Amino acid sequence: MDSAPNPPNRRFFLTSLAAGFGGAAQPTTAATISTDATGLIAGEVKVPVVDGAIPAYRAMPAKGKRFPVVLVVQEIFGVNEHIKDVCRRLAKAGWFAIAPELYARQGDVAKLENLQDVFPLVAKVPDRQVMSDLDAAVAYASQTGHCDGKKLSITGFGWGGRVTWLYAAHNPKLKAGVAWYGRLVGETTAMTPRHPVDLAGSVTVAVLGLYGGKDRGIGTETVEKMQAGLPAAGRLSEIVVYPEADHGFHADYRPTYNEAAAKDGWLKLQAWMKKHGAA
Repeated sequence: MDSAPNPPNRRFFLTSLAAGFGGAAQPTTAATISTDATGLIAGEVKVPVVDGAIPAYRAMPAKGKRFPVVLVVQEIFGVNEHIKDVCRRLAKAGWFAIAPELYARQGDVAKLENLQDVFPLVAKVPDRQVMSDLDAAVAYASQTGHCDGKKLSITGFGWGGRVTWLYAAHNPKLKAGVAWYGRLVGETTAMTPRHPVDLAGSVTVAVLGLYGGKDRGIGTETVEKMQAGLPAAGRLSEIVVYPEADHGFHADYRPTYNEAAAKDGWLKLQAWMKKHGAA
Protein backbone atom coordinates (compact mmCIF):
# COMPACT_ATOMS: atom_id res chain seq x y z
CA MET A 1 0.00 0.00 0.00
CA ASP A 2 1.54 3.32 -1.05
CA SER A 3 -0.57 5.76 0.86
CA ALA A 4 -1.15 6.62 4.47
CA PRO A 5 -4.72 7.01 5.75
CA ASN A 6 -5.86 10.56 6.31
CA PRO A 7 -6.99 11.17 9.88
CA PRO A 8 -10.43 12.77 10.26
CA ASN A 9 -10.77 16.52 9.93
CA ARG A 10 -7.60 16.88 7.89
CA ARG A 11 -7.54 19.90 5.59
CA PHE A 12 -6.29 19.80 2.05
CA PHE A 13 -4.66 23.05 1.07
CA LEU A 14 -3.47 23.15 -2.52
CA THR A 15 -5.42 20.09 -3.64
CA SER A 16 -3.20 18.88 -6.45
CA LEU A 17 0.02 19.56 -8.29
CA ALA A 18 -0.17 21.61 -11.46
CA ALA A 19 0.91 20.25 -14.82
CA GLY A 20 3.63 22.01 -16.78
CA PHE A 21 6.21 24.48 -15.59
CA GLY A 22 4.05 27.45 -14.62
CA GLY A 23 4.00 30.80 -16.36
CA ALA A 24 6.62 32.53 -14.18
CA ALA A 25 9.11 29.72 -14.80
CA GLN A 26 9.11 30.55 -18.52
CA PRO A 27 10.49 27.35 -20.08
CA THR A 28 12.33 28.59 -23.15
CA THR A 29 15.10 26.14 -24.00
CA ALA A 30 15.19 23.16 -26.32
CA ALA A 31 17.38 21.28 -23.82
CA THR A 32 14.47 20.31 -21.56
CA ILE A 33 14.85 16.70 -20.46
CA SER A 34 11.84 14.41 -20.16
CA THR A 35 12.37 11.16 -18.28
CA ASP A 36 9.67 8.57 -18.89
CA ALA A 37 8.11 6.49 -16.13
CA THR A 38 8.88 3.11 -17.69
CA GLY A 39 9.85 0.73 -14.92
CA LEU A 40 8.63 3.13 -12.26
CA ILE A 41 5.67 3.81 -10.03
CA ALA A 42 5.31 7.57 -10.29
CA GLY A 43 2.64 10.16 -9.63
CA GLU A 44 0.95 12.38 -7.11
CA VAL A 45 0.28 11.35 -3.51
CA LYS A 46 -1.14 13.10 -0.45
CA VAL A 47 1.12 13.57 2.56
CA PRO A 48 -0.54 14.04 5.98
CA VAL A 49 0.93 17.01 7.83
CA VAL A 50 0.27 18.50 11.25
CA ASP A 51 -2.64 20.66 10.12
CA GLY A 52 -3.96 18.90 7.04
CA ALA A 53 -2.51 17.22 3.96
CA ILE A 54 -0.37 18.46 1.10
CA PRO A 55 0.24 17.08 -2.39
CA ALA A 56 3.59 15.59 -3.32
CA TYR A 57 5.13 13.89 -6.33
CA ARG A 58 6.56 10.44 -5.67
CA ALA A 59 8.61 8.16 -7.91
CA MET A 60 10.20 4.79 -7.17
CA PRO A 61 11.25 1.61 -9.01
CA ALA A 62 8.33 -0.66 -9.89
CA LYS A 63 10.27 -3.72 -8.72
CA GLY A 64 12.15 -4.29 -5.53
CA LYS A 65 11.78 -2.98 -2.00
CA ARG A 66 13.61 -1.22 0.81
CA PHE A 67 14.59 1.68 -1.40
CA PRO A 68 16.68 4.53 0.02
CA VAL A 69 14.63 7.71 0.47
CA VAL A 70 15.54 11.07 -1.02
CA LEU A 71 13.60 14.26 -0.35
CA VAL A 72 13.54 16.51 -3.42
CA VAL A 73 13.01 20.18 -2.60
CA GLN A 74 11.56 22.47 -5.23
CA GLU A 75 12.93 25.56 -6.87
CA ILE A 76 11.07 28.80 -6.20
CA PHE A 77 8.63 27.69 -8.95
CA GLY A 78 7.19 24.85 -6.87
CA VAL A 79 6.84 21.18 -7.79
CA ASN A 80 6.80 21.74 -11.53
CA GLU A 81 7.63 19.34 -14.37
CA HIS A 82 11.36 19.75 -13.86
CA ILE A 83 11.16 18.71 -10.19
CA LYS A 84 8.92 15.78 -11.11
CA ASP A 85 11.46 14.78 -13.74
CA VAL A 86 14.26 14.93 -11.17
CA CYS A 87 12.22 12.52 -9.02
CA ARG A 88 11.92 10.11 -11.95
CA ARG A 89 15.64 10.33 -12.66
CA LEU A 90 16.38 9.47 -9.05
CA ALA A 91 13.87 6.61 -9.13
CA LYS A 92 15.57 5.22 -12.24
CA ALA A 93 18.77 5.18 -10.16
CA GLY A 94 17.06 3.21 -7.38
CA TRP A 95 15.68 5.81 -4.97
CA PHE A 96 12.23 6.42 -3.52
CA ALA A 97 12.07 10.12 -4.38
CA ILE A 98 9.43 12.40 -2.94
CA ALA A 99 8.88 16.12 -3.56
CA PRO A 100 6.23 17.68 -1.28
CA GLU A 101 4.61 20.93 -2.42
CA LEU A 102 5.93 23.20 0.31
CA TYR A 103 3.84 26.24 -0.61
CA ALA A 104 0.55 24.34 -0.45
CA ARG A 105 -0.93 26.55 2.28
CA GLN A 106 0.20 29.84 0.78
CA GLY A 107 -0.93 29.46 -2.83
CA ASP A 108 -0.27 28.05 -6.28
CA VAL A 109 2.78 29.56 -7.95
CA ALA A 110 1.94 27.68 -11.16
CA LYS A 111 -0.87 30.17 -11.73
CA LEU A 112 1.44 33.17 -11.54
CA GLU A 113 2.72 34.59 -14.81
CA ASN A 114 5.39 36.94 -13.48
CA LEU A 115 8.39 36.12 -11.30
CA GLN A 116 7.83 39.29 -9.29
CA ASP A 117 4.48 37.87 -8.18
CA VAL A 118 6.13 34.69 -6.94
CA PHE A 119 8.40 36.36 -4.39
CA PRO A 120 5.62 37.76 -2.10
CA LEU A 121 3.92 34.37 -1.97
CA VAL A 122 7.12 32.51 -1.14
CA ALA A 123 8.00 35.12 1.51
CA LYS A 124 4.94 33.92 3.46
CA VAL A 125 6.33 30.38 3.82
CA PRO A 126 7.90 29.96 7.29
CA ASP A 127 11.00 27.81 7.65
CA ARG A 128 9.46 25.99 10.60
CA GLN A 129 6.57 24.89 8.39
CA VAL A 130 8.98 23.63 5.74
CA MET A 131 10.97 21.60 8.26
CA SER A 132 7.77 20.09 9.65
CA ASP A 133 6.44 19.21 6.19
CA LEU A 134 9.71 17.54 5.23
CA ASP A 135 9.55 15.51 8.45
CA ALA A 136 6.01 14.53 7.44
CA ALA A 137 7.23 13.42 4.00
CA VAL A 138 9.83 11.20 5.67
CA ALA A 139 7.13 9.72 7.91
CA TYR A 140 4.90 9.14 4.87
CA ALA A 141 7.70 7.34 3.03
CA SER A 142 8.42 5.11 6.02
CA GLN A 143 4.75 4.08 6.21
CA THR A 144 4.56 2.90 2.61
CA GLY A 145 6.52 -0.26 3.30
CA HIS A 146 8.78 0.37 0.30
CA CYS A 147 11.64 2.22 1.98
CA ASP A 148 14.73 1.82 4.07
CA GLY A 149 14.30 4.70 6.49
CA LYS A 150 17.91 4.47 7.61
CA LYS A 151 19.07 5.55 4.15
CA LEU A 152 17.68 9.08 4.07
CA SER A 153 18.98 11.98 2.01
CA ILE A 154 17.84 15.32 0.62
CA THR A 155 18.56 17.39 -2.46
CA GLY A 156 17.18 20.79 -3.40
CA PHE A 157 17.54 23.46 -6.07
CA GLY A 158 17.72 27.23 -5.63
CA TRP A 159 15.08 27.94 -2.97
CA GLY A 160 15.33 24.24 -2.17
CA GLY A 161 19.11 24.41 -1.99
CA ARG A 162 18.82 26.75 0.97
CA VAL A 163 16.27 24.42 2.52
CA THR A 164 18.66 21.50 2.06
CA TRP A 165 21.24 23.19 4.30
CA LEU A 166 18.58 24.05 6.88
CA TYR A 167 17.19 20.54 6.95
CA ALA A 168 20.67 19.07 7.36
CA ALA A 169 20.99 21.13 10.55
CA HIS A 170 17.43 20.17 11.57
CA ASN A 171 17.49 16.39 11.08
CA PRO A 172 20.60 14.54 12.32
CA LYS A 173 19.15 11.27 11.00
CA LEU A 174 19.98 12.34 7.45
CA LYS A 175 22.84 10.48 5.84
CA ALA A 176 23.59 13.06 3.16
CA GLY A 177 22.41 16.15 1.31
CA VAL A 178 23.17 17.87 -1.98
CA ALA A 179 22.37 21.59 -2.15
CA TRP A 180 22.26 23.10 -5.64
CA TYR A 181 22.94 26.87 -5.69
CA GLY A 182 21.00 27.54 -2.50
CA ARG A 183 21.05 31.01 -0.97
CA LEU A 184 23.34 31.12 2.07
CA VAL A 185 22.64 34.54 3.59
CA GLY A 186 19.58 36.74 3.83
CA GLU A 187 17.38 39.01 5.88
CA THR A 188 16.39 37.74 9.30
CA THR A 189 12.60 37.68 9.58
CA ALA A 190 9.92 35.82 11.51
CA MET A 191 9.57 33.52 8.49
CA THR A 192 13.32 33.03 8.01
CA PRO A 193 14.95 33.50 11.43
CA ARG A 194 18.23 31.83 10.46
CA HIS A 195 20.12 31.14 7.27
CA PRO A 196 22.66 28.49 6.26
CA VAL A 197 25.68 30.60 7.26
CA ASP A 198 24.14 31.00 10.72
CA LEU A 199 23.72 27.24 11.03
CA ALA A 200 26.93 26.13 9.33
CA GLY A 201 28.53 25.00 12.57
CA SER A 202 25.46 22.86 13.33
CA VAL A 203 25.63 20.86 10.09
CA THR A 204 26.93 17.47 11.17
CA VAL A 205 25.35 15.73 8.16
CA ALA A 206 27.46 15.33 5.00
CA VAL A 207 26.26 18.04 2.60
CA LEU A 208 27.64 18.69 -0.86
CA GLY A 209 27.07 22.25 -2.07
CA LEU A 210 27.07 22.83 -5.84
CA TYR A 211 27.39 26.47 -6.92
CA GLY A 212 27.98 28.54 -10.04
CA GLY A 213 30.90 30.91 -10.30
CA LYS A 214 28.82 33.29 -12.43
CA ASP A 215 25.87 33.35 -10.03
CA ARG A 216 25.52 37.06 -9.25
CA GLY A 217 22.83 36.38 -6.63
CA ILE A 218 25.12 34.17 -4.56
CA GLY A 219 28.54 35.78 -4.44
CA THR A 220 31.73 33.80 -4.02
CA GLU A 221 32.35 35.61 -0.74
CA THR A 222 29.23 34.07 0.82
CA VAL A 223 30.17 30.61 -0.51
CA GLU A 224 33.60 31.03 1.08
CA LYS A 225 32.00 32.20 4.33
CA MET A 226 29.78 29.10 4.39
CA GLN A 227 32.73 26.83 3.68
CA ALA A 228 34.71 28.41 6.50
CA GLY A 229 31.82 27.99 8.94
CA LEU A 230 31.29 24.29 8.34
CA PRO A 231 32.68 21.95 11.01
CA ALA A 232 36.31 21.16 10.29
CA ALA A 233 36.30 17.93 12.28
CA GLY A 234 35.91 15.06 9.88
CA ARG A 235 35.42 17.48 6.96
CA LEU A 236 32.05 15.90 6.16
CA SER A 237 30.69 18.69 3.96
CA GLU A 238 32.16 20.11 0.78
CA ILE A 239 31.36 22.89 -1.68
CA VAL A 240 32.11 22.70 -5.40
CA VAL A 241 32.01 25.82 -7.58
CA TYR A 242 31.65 25.54 -11.36
CA PRO A 243 33.42 28.67 -12.66
CA GLU A 244 31.41 28.97 -15.90
CA ALA A 245 27.99 28.13 -14.44
CA ASP A 246 25.23 30.57 -13.47
CA HIS A 247 22.34 30.22 -11.03
CA GLY A 248 19.93 27.46 -12.06
CA PHE A 249 22.56 25.59 -14.05
CA HIS A 250 20.86 22.23 -13.45
CA ALA A 251 17.42 23.39 -14.64
CA ASP A 252 17.47 22.18 -18.25
CA TYR A 253 14.33 24.15 -19.16
CA ARG A 254 15.87 27.48 -18.17
CA PRO A 255 18.25 29.70 -20.17
CA THR A 256 20.92 29.39 -17.46
CA TYR A 257 21.20 25.63 -17.96
CA ASN A 258 24.82 24.52 -18.20
CA GLU A 259 24.98 20.99 -19.55
CA ALA A 260 28.54 20.24 -18.47
CA ALA A 261 28.03 21.46 -14.89
CA ALA A 262 24.60 19.81 -14.64
CA LYS A 263 25.89 16.42 -15.75
CA ASP A 264 28.95 16.58 -13.53
CA GLY A 265 26.83 17.67 -10.57
CA TRP A 266 24.43 14.78 -11.14
CA LEU A 267 27.31 12.29 -11.13
CA LYS A 268 28.67 13.90 -7.98
CA LEU A 269 25.24 13.66 -6.33
CA GLN A 270 25.04 9.91 -6.89
CA ALA A 271 28.62 9.33 -5.76
CA TRP A 272 28.05 11.51 -2.67
CA MET A 273 24.92 9.64 -1.64
CA LYS A 274 26.65 6.29 -2.06
CA LYS A 275 29.76 7.43 -0.18
CA HIS A 276 27.70 8.51 2.83
CA GLY A 277 25.33 5.55 3.03
CA ALA A 278 22.27 7.13 1.45
CA ALA A 279 22.08 4.84 -1.58
